[in-house]
Amino acid sequence: MPDDINDVNFREGISAFQNARFRAFWDDVFSLIRGKPAELLSFEDIRARLRLREEDYRGLQDVPLDKIAGSVGRYHEFTNKFLPKRNTMQERWSRVYAQATGMIGLPPIELYKVGDVYFVRDGNHRVSVARQLGAKTIQAHVTELPTSIPLHPGMTEEELESAEAYAAFLEVTRLGYMRPHHQPIVLSEPSRYNDLLGHIYLHMAVMNSGNGGEEVTLQQAAADWYDNVYRPAVTLIRKYEVLKYLPGRTEGDLYLWMIDHLREVREQVGDEAASRTLSDALVDYLTERRIAVPKELLIEKDETVELARAELQEHLRRYEEQHAKQNGKALEETGKRD
Repeated sequence: MPDDINDVNFREGISAFQNARFRAFWDDVFSLIRGKPAELLSFEDIRARLRLREEDYRGLQDVPLDKIAGSVGRYHEFTNKFLPKRNTMQERWSRVYAQATGMIGLPPIELYKVGDVYFVRDGNHRVSVARQLGAKTIQAHVTELPTSIPLHPGMTEEELESAEAYAAFLEVTRLGYMRPHHQPIVLSEPSRYNDLLGHIYLHMAVMNSGNGGEEVTLQQAAADWYDNVYRPAVTLIRKYEVLKYLPGRTEGDLYLWMIDHLREVREQVGDEAASRTLSDALVDYLTERRIAVPKELLIEKDETVELARAELQEHLRRYEEQHAKQNGKALEETGKRD
């Protein structure tokens, strides 16, 4: 044993490790019963799913331990509470414990930050020991991977799938580049980001039909759609606090309902629905659920978006058909590889 490791502290570390292993065992048992894995998030998996590329060093910081929820290469060696999962880790873990409780203490660890989640680049055992010692924070050199996609500890697989779908949406539309400070567009159903993309293709068709000059790109159309369609819709939703009547749903979900509803009205009554706007859809939403409609909403002068003309609906239909074909080809290629 090295001279800087106190024998008493090392023995205490062995005892603490055995206690941590006992807790890790039961964490694994309960996770199997609940059907939820007790592992940490994989940094490589999250980086690939969210299409993260840039890195910015943020310096030495005191980081809350409960926000460290992943690891670069050892996510399978610890539970999501950083309890050790292998008995073979005892000696190293106990040495780290002895150093942490000795005179010298532990050096800073290295972390990656994505959203509100930190991933251990170097120092997994130090994080595990610090948590068992009851520490609230730990010193770390932090490197951030910027993203506008919300990420927080404790996300479910469904939430991660939604974040992945949102990342794909942002990569195609480049909305994060065109509008760096845009409000995150969160949807409960990941597949519906394709519907949002369809809205933008339709919006691009509308812009190009009346442009007469240089053709509008998809990225330009996405920025204009966000400014003049989506953001005004969200402003209405927030102004009248409609989400409190829609538990478990998001502003993006309600926006999609409003657009779907306007199309349904168009199909039912034809051209008479051409002047109906998003505020009208919001009134219909509250009325259908027998919720009192604010008087201010009834007289809201909504100049955001009206239903597209019937011929422009064809652009959306073509996009949906094209997307379906692309998905079919992808599935065929996957089947061949399997």
